[in-house]
Amino acid sequence: MAGASTFSGDETAPFFGFLGAAAALVFSCMGAAYGTAKSGVGVASMGVMRPELVMKSIVPVVMAGVLGIYGLIIAVIISTGINPKAKPYFLFDGYAHLSSGLACGLAGLAAGMAIGIVGDAGVRANAQQPKLFVGMILILIFAEALALYGLIVGIILSSRAGQSRAD
Repeated sequence: MAGASTFSGDETAPFFGFLGAAAALVFSCMGAAYGTAKSGVGVASMGVMRPELVMKSIVPVVMAGVLGIYGLIIAVIISTGINPKAKPYFLFDGYAHLSSGLACGLAGLAAGMAIGIVGDAGVRANAQQPKLFVGMILILIFAEALALYGLIVGIILSSRAGQSRAD
Protein backbone atom coordinates (compact mmCIF):
# COMPACT_ATOMS: atom_id res chain seq x y z
CA MET A 1 0.00 0.00 0.00
CA ALA A 2 2.94 2.28 -0.64
CA GLY A 3 2.05 5.68 -1.99
CA ALA A 4 -1.51 5.63 -0.60
CA SER A 5 -0.68 8.47 1.78
CA THR A 6 1.88 11.23 1.52
CA PHE A 7 1.68 11.98 5.24
CA SER A 8 5.12 11.99 6.83
CA GLY A 9 4.92 12.23 10.59
CA ASP A 10 3.32 10.39 13.45
CA GLU A 11 -0.21 9.19 12.74
CA THR A 12 -1.39 9.62 16.35
CA ALA A 13 0.20 13.02 16.95
CA PRO A 14 -2.81 15.12 15.84
CA PHE A 15 -4.89 13.34 18.51
CA PHE A 16 -2.75 14.91 21.22
CA GLY A 17 -2.83 18.28 19.53
CA PHE A 18 -6.60 18.33 19.25
CA LEU A 19 -6.85 17.06 22.83
CA GLY A 20 -4.82 20.09 23.89
CA ALA A 21 -7.16 22.44 22.03
CA ALA A 22 -10.17 20.81 23.65
CA ALA A 23 -8.56 20.89 27.11
CA ALA A 24 -7.80 24.60 26.81
CA LEU A 25 -11.38 25.48 25.93
CA VAL A 26 -13.15 23.02 28.23
CA PHE A 27 -11.16 23.70 31.41
CA SER A 28 -11.14 27.48 30.86
CA CYS A 29 -14.89 27.48 30.30
CA MET A 30 -15.38 25.33 33.40
CA GLY A 31 -13.48 27.94 35.40
CA ALA A 32 -15.46 30.75 33.78
CA ALA A 33 -18.75 28.98 34.47
CA TYR A 34 -17.90 28.29 38.11
CA GLY A 35 -16.65 31.84 38.68
CA THR A 36 -19.72 33.32 37.03
CA ALA A 37 -22.15 31.11 38.93
CA LYS A 38 -20.52 31.45 42.34
CA SER A 39 -20.05 35.23 42.16
CA GLY A 40 -23.47 35.61 40.52
CA VAL A 41 -25.07 33.99 43.55
CA GLY A 42 -23.27 36.53 45.73
CA VAL A 43 -24.50 39.40 43.54
CA ALA A 44 -28.08 38.14 43.71
CA SER A 45 -27.92 37.74 47.46
CA MET A 46 -26.33 41.15 47.93
CA GLY A 47 -28.86 42.75 45.57
CA VAL A 48 -31.67 41.96 48.00
CA MET A 49 -29.99 44.05 50.71
CA ARG A 50 -28.46 46.81 48.58
CA PRO A 51 -29.93 46.92 45.04
CA GLU A 52 -28.04 50.14 44.21
CA LEU A 53 -24.73 48.20 44.35
CA VAL A 54 -25.66 45.50 41.84
CA MET A 55 -23.97 47.09 38.81
CA LYS A 56 -20.84 47.82 40.81
CA SER A 57 -20.77 44.20 41.97
CA ILE A 58 -20.85 42.72 38.46
CA VAL A 59 -17.03 43.01 38.22
CA PRO A 60 -16.32 39.40 39.36
CA VAL A 61 -18.82 38.03 36.84
CA VAL A 62 -17.12 39.91 33.99
CA MET A 63 -13.65 38.84 35.14
CA ALA A 64 -14.77 35.20 35.26
CA GLY A 65 -16.18 35.47 31.73
CA VAL A 66 -12.79 36.57 30.38
CA LEU A 67 -11.31 33.20 31.37
CA GLY A 68 -13.26 31.45 28.63
CA ILE A 69 -11.74 33.84 26.08
CA TYR A 70 -8.23 32.81 27.15
CA GLY A 71 -9.10 29.17 26.45
CA LEU A 72 -10.63 30.10 23.11
CA ILE A 73 -7.47 31.95 22.08
CA ILE A 74 -5.23 28.96 22.84
CA ALA A 75 -7.66 26.51 21.21
CA VAL A 76 -7.62 28.55 17.98
CA ILE A 77 -3.81 28.86 18.04
CA ILE A 78 -3.45 25.12 18.53
CA SER A 79 -6.02 24.08 15.94
CA THR A 80 -4.54 26.31 13.27
CA GLY A 81 -1.14 24.75 13.95
CA ILE A 82 -2.41 21.22 13.21
CA ASN A 83 -2.27 20.61 9.47
CA PRO A 84 -0.49 17.32 8.78
CA LYS A 85 -1.16 17.56 5.04
CA ALA A 86 0.75 20.86 4.76
CA LYS A 87 3.79 19.84 6.86
CA PRO A 88 4.77 16.86 8.99
CA TYR A 89 3.23 16.75 12.46
CA PHE A 90 5.21 14.70 14.95
CA LEU A 91 4.54 13.51 18.50
CA PHE A 92 6.69 16.38 19.79
CA ASP A 93 4.27 18.81 18.18
CA GLY A 94 1.24 16.98 19.58
CA TYR A 95 2.70 16.96 23.08
CA ALA A 96 3.61 20.64 22.80
CA HIS A 97 0.02 21.45 21.87
CA LEU A 98 -1.35 19.17 24.60
CA SER A 99 0.79 20.81 27.26
CA SER A 100 -0.15 24.24 25.92
CA GLY A 101 -3.84 23.47 26.23
CA LEU A 102 -3.51 21.94 29.67
CA ALA A 103 -1.44 24.86 30.97
CA CYS A 104 -3.99 27.42 29.83
CA GLY A 105 -7.06 25.36 30.68
CA LEU A 106 -6.08 24.29 34.17
CA ALA A 107 -4.81 27.77 35.04
CA GLY A 108 -8.17 29.13 33.87
CA LEU A 109 -10.00 26.57 35.99
CA ALA A 110 -8.00 27.51 39.09
CA ALA A 111 -8.49 31.22 38.44
CA GLY A 112 -12.23 30.71 37.95
CA MET A 113 -12.50 28.95 41.28
CA ALA A 114 -10.59 31.76 42.99
CA ILE A 115 -12.66 34.47 41.29
CA GLY A 116 -15.90 32.72 42.20
CA ILE A 117 -15.06 32.32 45.86
CA VAL A 118 -13.60 35.81 46.25
CA GLY A 119 -16.37 37.36 44.17
CA ASP A 120 -19.12 35.72 46.22
CA ALA A 121 -17.67 36.70 49.59
CA GLY A 122 -16.43 40.06 48.31
CA VAL A 123 -19.70 41.41 46.97
CA ARG A 124 -21.55 40.31 50.11
CA ALA A 125 -18.94 41.99 52.31
CA ASN A 126 -18.98 45.09 50.10
CA ALA A 127 -22.71 45.44 50.72
CA GLN A 128 -22.03 45.70 54.44
CA GLN A 129 -18.78 47.70 54.30
CA PRO A 130 -18.18 49.75 51.09
CA LYS A 131 -14.51 50.34 51.99
CA LEU A 132 -13.80 46.71 51.06
CA PHE A 133 -14.42 47.29 47.34
CA VAL A 134 -10.83 48.22 46.40
CA GLY A 135 -9.43 45.25 48.32
CA MET A 136 -11.86 42.90 46.61
CA ILE A 137 -10.88 44.24 43.18
CA LEU A 138 -7.16 43.77 43.95
CA ILE A 139 -7.72 40.16 45.01
CA LEU A 140 -9.76 39.53 41.85
CA ILE A 141 -6.96 41.01 39.72
CA PHE A 142 -4.42 38.67 41.27
CA ALA A 143 -6.76 35.72 40.70
CA GLU A 144 -7.21 36.75 37.06
CA ALA A 145 -3.44 36.99 36.71
CA LEU A 146 -3.21 33.24 37.36
CA ALA A 147 -5.14 32.59 34.15
CA LEU A 148 -3.04 35.15 32.32
CA TYR A 149 0.11 33.25 33.34
CA GLY A 150 -1.44 30.09 31.90
CA LEU A 151 -2.26 31.92 28.67
CA ILE A 152 1.31 33.18 28.32
CA VAL A 153 2.82 29.77 29.01
CA GLY A 154 0.31 28.20 26.62
CA ILE A 155 1.35 30.57 23.82
CA ILE A 156 5.02 29.84 24.46
CA LEU A 157 4.46 26.08 24.51
CA SER A 158 2.34 26.08 21.36
CA SER A 159 5.02 28.07 19.56
CA ARG A 160 7.44 25.20 20.26
CA ALA A 161 5.39 22.91 18.02
CA GLY A 162 6.97 22.58 14.61
CA GLN A 163 10.48 22.86 15.99
CA SER A 164 10.96 19.14 16.52
CA ARG A 165 12.86 18.56 13.29
CA ALA A 166 15.28 20.76 11.39
CA ASP A 167 13.74 21.65 8.05
